[in-house]
Amino acid sequence: MTDTATDLLTWAGILEIIRNGNPLPPRRDERSPADWREVLTPDQFYVTRQHGTERAFSSAMCAVFEPGRYACACCGTELFDAQSKFDSGSGWPSFTQAIAPGLIAYTLDTSHGMQRVETTCNVCDAHLGHVFPDGPAPSGLRYCMNALALKKLA
Repeated sequence: MTDTATDLLTWAGILEIIRNGNPLPPRRDERSPADWREVLTPDQFYVTRQHGTERAFSSAMCAVFEPGRYACACCGTELFDAQSKFDSGSGWPSFTQAIAPGLIAYTLDTSHGMQRVETTCNVCDAHLGHVFPDGPAPSGLRYCMNALALKKLA
């Protein structure tokens, strides 16, 4: 569900997407695991292609708040604007909203004995992190992203 006045995705909207299916991506990038290994560092491959998680507070990206955009480290799709970034204190870069619908896919994640919503790049299926309903207004969302899954653009 989006807020029609501002087009913000809300938690209810994310749950609706999980029930009804993710929107079609703007394009697809379907490289093989071998192709991804050639362009990613071993740590990036582990996080993005094997659904890993980097250690909390392991990246300086958490403290970067300069203007710009954040793109998928795998395919380069722009996902977040720095204006939606905030310090969640979680140890991972956090955002309140993606820059446009259809860029991020949402999947119910029941691993590790909990229920969470996994976020992946809708273009190349890279694991980005998770989204939670405990972020600041107006969306109430906290996209908790692995810094290794993102690259900061000027």
